[in-house]
Amino acid sequence: MPINRLNHAVLYVRDADRSADFYTGLLGFRRLPLEFPGAVFLQAEGSSNDHDLGLFSVGAAAADSPAGRGSVGLYHLAWEVDTLSDLARIGQVLSDAGALVGATDHGSTKALYGRDPDGIEFEISWLVPADLLDESTTPTARRLDIHAEIGRYGADTLGGVGVSRAPLSVDT
Repeated sequence: MPINRLNHAVLYVRDADRSADFYTGLLGFRRLPLEFPGAVFLQAEGSSNDHDLGLFSVGAAAADSPAGRGSVGLYHLAWEVDTLSDLARIGQVLSDAGALVGATDHGSTKALYGRDPDGIEFEISWLVPADLLDESTTPTARRLDIHAEIGRYGADTLGGVGVSRAPLSVDT
């Protein structure tokens, strides 16, 4: 039974309400009326999922996660946007909030990286549609020039969904 996609993520944060304000205010998530002490549940703007992000308060004294610096653990979550216009708008919002920490052209994906109030990193990506993939979209990691990408693909071109690649053939 193959896994198809990530249904939701749950993060331990110092203050779920503070984190919810960040994710709703900057990334457009909606706060859901689910009741659970010390927790907030959010839904992405274009989602019909019952929740996409759960935030669980662990208190102001909680230490930063040492994941990647001294222990194993999650590096980041990645969410997709529909258009490069969306990506550019979110990039400006994150930059204005001091939460933008990187912008990378991965070839078939164009990615922004941000950090939430607890320092948890996330990625916002636009995926090159499968029919536009070519030798210039092979995997890489170079600085993203969002304006050049808009010039190349258009501001409102719908990105690919999931992984941008030609469909796999299945032998039967």
